[in-house]
Amino acid sequence: MSAPAPRIAFFPGAAGSPAFWAPVAERLPDRWEKTLLGWPGAGEQPHDPGVRSFEDLVRRAAGLLDEQTDIVAQSMGCVVAIGLALRHPERVRRLVLVAASGGIDVGALGGVEWRDEYVTAYPQAGRWLSTERPDYTAELARLAAPTLLVSGDADLLSPPAVGQRLRELIPGSSVRVLRGGTHWMATERPDEVARLIGDHLGQ
Repeated sequence: MSAPAPRIAFFPGAAGSPAFWAPVAERLPDRWEKTLLGWPGAGEQPHDPGVRSFEDLVRRAAGLLDEQTDIVAQSMGCVVAIGLALRHPERVRRLVLVAASGGIDVGALGGVEWRDEYVTAYPQAGRWLSTERPDYTAELARLAAPTLLVSGDADLLSPPAVGQRLRELIPGSSVRVLRGGTHWMATERPDEVARLIGDHLGQ
């Protein structure tokens, strides 16, 4: 009997659009169940009065995932993914964190500050997205889900040092670095990113 097909939820970054992960999702096996989430109040996404913090996003994601699921997250979405895996470990089977830009002190690891530019680009976005800085450093040792960290060596917002630091903090995690990969490698190089995700989730 073959193993059941993975159930995957894709978490976008601060732009919040569920369409971000579409190029990667369509390259993964058709039989895998895929859900592309969006973030209310992020980027140009409509606001929801019930979403005013990262913890609200964690609760929202938990409410949408009623079975154990693999989580694939981008950038700021990695903060939500980590929060979900820590608060509801029974809901998360495996994690893939791509270009993680939060959850630890990214600036101290050489990450370029992005928030001022974000506020200019998305003036209607919820202010909490640019003011809150959740720090899970002290909790990451409790993260039980097998975790793949994907970094790009041309990513200015989340340089490889961020992935390496998360690898040190998350038990049993592994890192893959794409040469020439930028912060947007998931849309610029979806074949390579999909291959890494498929290998990790198909184990």
